[in-house]
Amino acid sequence: MKERIIGIDIARALAVIGMIIVNFKVVLGENGLSWVKSFASAFDGKAAATFVVLAGVGLALMTNSALKNNDSQKLKTSRIRIAKRALFLFIVGLSYIVIWPADILHFYGIYMLVILLLLTSNEKTILMSAIALILLYPLLIGFWNYETGWNFDTLDYFDFWTFNGFFRNLFFNGFHPVIPWTAFMLFGFWFGKQDLKSDQFIKKAFWISSISFIVIQILSHLSISFLSDGNEQTISELSEIIGTNPMPPLPIYMFNGIAISISIISACIIIGKRFSTNKILLALNKTGQLALTFYVAHVIIGMGIIEAINPGKMGNYPIEFSVAYALIFSILCVLFATYWLKSRENGPVEWIMKKIIQ
Repeated sequence: MKERIIGIDIARALAVIGMIIVNFKVVLGENGLSWVKSFASAFDGKAAATFVVLAGVGLALMTNSALKNNDSQKLKTSRIRIAKRALFLFIVGLSYIVIWPADILHFYGIYMLVILLLLTSNEKTILMSAIALILLYPLLIGFWNYETGWNFDTLDYFDFWTFNGFFRNLFFNGFHPVIPWTAFMLFGFWFGKQDLKSDQFIKKAFWISSISFIVIQILSHLSISFLSDGNEQTISELSEIIGTNPMPPLPIYMFNGIAISISIISACIIIGKRFSTNKILLALNKTGQLALTFYVAHVIIGMGIIEAINPGKMGNYPIEFSVAYALIFSILCVLFATYWLKSRENGPVEWIMKKIIQ
């Protein structure tokens, strides 16, 4: 992109902060005050979905010019860059999977390869492919047991490093399986092909996605309440099928995630354009440019510090501590990004990736 849309980076910053809150909650502990738990749980599945949709938007913005001009040389260069980036993220994600089993980066690598296959496809094909992946998933669950390999009490995956376990986790029942999670990136890729500088389009996208999100939330909640008749076990079972929880990623969750992602991104574009000189937004804009660095840092540094201090207490901290620590870490990320980009163009991990893919 010759001219960055600051709202995209603002949305990316918010997505990373949301992921930090969710991941610190899961790893450090989530028992405590109900309103703090509700606040942290509001980001479950939504922050990660937005992060993936934004990656699709980024790939579209990277390739739009070459595609519109049918520039075969630029397209070839873009394909090579995307393939290298996919391989880089796949390797980086797997490199610390032992300490962070919920990594999303190695899944990213495969999502991006799917984008590569559909790079020159028309918008209808891209959307239909995304929808097909979403609707295919319930059929797969009908054939295979979603719980295979899992201990959901400890979130351990027993046979991850076996051939069958690795590919089952990657494509079917991992934290962010290729089927159907690639649909998030495909929708982002489609969205990035639209005129994101058009106020009319962005406002329309915001209202349609926001209303869709609200309608899905209400219908899901009412359906579960009506069908369960107050039975706790039935509520739990129905929540997995027609709820908006990310595991398993059934169609209700997927469409809900797409709706909230487009809503957040559209809102950030509108706000970023209207308040382009606001210091907080400019700081978030810089934070979004270092999103990959902060994703890696929140695992290695953020979680690593707490584990080094008291490894035996991991998972047993109160939710108040988990959320407070996540917010403090996020503020430090914002301050670091503001300082770092004063004299540099890329974040540390982004710089390494740029050197490799060039």
